[in-house]
Amino acid sequence: MSVLPALRVPEELSARVPAEQRGSGRDDVRLLVSRGTSVTHHAFRELPGQLRAGDVLVVNTSATLPAAVSGRLGPDPGGEPVVVHFSTRGDDGRWAVELRTPRRDSGAGTTLPRAGGPAGAVVRLPGGEHLVLDGPLGPVRPIFVGPERLARRLAALSESAKYVQYEADPPPCDPPHQTPRADPRRSTGQDLAPGGSRLWWTRVSCADVPALLGRHGRPIRYGYTDRDQPLSAYQTVFARPSPDGAGSAEMPSAGRPFTARLVAELKSRGVRFAPITLHTGVASAEAHEPPYPELFEVPRSTAQLVNAVAADRGRIIAVGTTAVRALESAAGPDGVVRAASGWTDLVITPRRGVRVVDGLLTGLHEPEASHLLMLAAIAGRAALVRGYEEALGGLYLWHEFGDVHLLLPEETVHGLRC
Repeated sequence: MSVLPALRVPEELSARVPAEQRGSGRDDVRLLVSRGTSVTHHAFRELPGQLRAGDVLVVNTSATLPAAVSGRLGPDPGGEPVVVHFSTRGDDGRWAVELRTPRRDSGAGTTLPRAGGPAGAVVRLPGGEHLVLDGPLGPVRPIFVGPERLARRLAALSESAKYVQYEADPPPCDPPHQTPRADPRRSTGQDLAPGGSRLWWTRVSCADVPALLGRHGRPIRYGYTDRDQPLSAYQTVFARPSPDGAGSAEMPSAGRPFTARLVAELKSRGVRFAPITLHTGVASAEAHEPPYPELFEVPRSTAQLVNAVAADRGRIIAVGTTAVRALESAAGPDGVVRAASGWTDLVITPRRGVRVVDGLLTGLHEPEASHLLMLAAIAGRAALVRGYEEALGGLYLWHEFGDVHLLLPEETVHGLRC
């Protein structure tokens, strides 16, 4: 279901190159600010003037991987050319991947969708490596589980079957987004259900896939972009390498416009930063499927800061939908955030609501994107409709290299927590 069914985004509003190639720097993008249904227009460099001392910006530190690798389907040298998008590493060592067809008119870059499979097929990779397709991840199905049904399901499972591991005592009632399956062996990243035949589990011949990507991979690129870009164009100022080489298949792009200078200015004005990590998988650019389970971590220092600021009625503003998903996954029904890590399958909708987040800084999303449900949960549908009308009228740019949207509570009413 689309939150904005009447929205149509013209192709010319797709950002085709990074901001620094259009203007003077990464922060040379526009900032649309929504406070309820009131909208104002700014340059992103004016962000410090839109925030206030004591605000907390929750940022994703996941680094972007060069997750696209060219290969050939089958054992023969003349096999069908494919591009492998490495999405998510399961706890059993297998990788969820998406096979794509390279576009002949785009150099190494953009691709077209194709069906996955067949099971048992071999894809030859550079460096003498290969992968074998095991099977599809399963049909698309959004996850909505009520507390009563969840309690019954959790009672039937062992403690090891739960996705989220809390450092402190777990909440008195586990958050309603935790939906372990009946088979505990499939509750550790192996049940990335929303993906259909698009995403497949595979076994890769080399143990160190991040190293393979580092040698032979490139950033995932979509058809609205003009040309290939270096991996550095897809890293945010907040990105930190993971000790095990894990990272995001696609850039947590809401953080892209930030520069070290802007971060320093925000800190000097009393804005604080709270890091989380959520490793994003491969999005469904054509199908707009709901997000599937992803690995995340909310450290204890972030949980403590968020709880202290929330108790003092300060504002918690997420930088990107990934930060919302991680932070809300670590929050109990009482709104208290606990240090947590593991897999989350949280899908935030207006019906579920948010418990912690007051505001969101995010890019502009396509009308079919499931992320719009999250935005409506945070800001309300009326604010979303008004903001997107202004974005279209003002010729704002969409996608990861485009402009950004700051959704804040109305000035006269503090955002309620549910």
